[in-house]
Amino acid sequence: MLWKKCFDGLAVALGLMLIGWVLVIIAFSIWVLEGRPILFRQPRLGLNKQPFSIYKFRTMQDEVVTKSGKLLRQTGLDELAQIINILQGHMSVVGPRPLTQADVQRLGWDDAYHAKRWNIKPGITGLAQLYGGRSAKVSWHMDEVYQAQMSWWLDTRVVLWSLAVNVLGKQKVRGWLMKQHKSTTN
Repeated sequence: MLWKKCFDGLAVALGLMLIGWVLVIIAFSIWVLEGRPILFRQPRLGLNKQPFSIYKFRTMQDEVVTKSGKLLRQTGLDELAQIINILQGHMSVVGPRPLTQADVQRLGWDDAYHAKRWNIKPGITGLAQLYGGRSAKVSWHMDEVYQAQMSWWLDTRVVLWSLAVNVLGKQKVRGWLMKQHKSTTN
């Protein structure tokens, strides 16, 4: 999908121009406050279930969430390092959440029925992430909705909602999204 590659390229370029300085501050803060490594890497499954290493800003040390890590997790800023994954071609800005093999097995999504989930690249953000925390069934449904309605306009709205999460908080935005979803399905 050419539009998706263009969207990702434009979003990353625009994002780096607008918040590149934030990435530098986050990296520098982690290095000064907690030391190295600055980035956390973990194997995830991508397009066609191909494994890749996901990058996030490190938020834990010795199995304990760090002081800066707490803030990074609450705001979702720890996920911004995944720009590296987009530049490498392993991820998209918007798509299903990148899962570990253990997640796939725990959720029971390692069968033919769930195989369509891996027909597109995973994303830093997505409908399931925005509506997240409900259940595996809701996450699966939102991934299906995304695949059925995938467009540059939906990707734009998901990115804007995700930015709102960083500014207003997850609970406020999720509450608003749930009201919107209920009003459109009734």
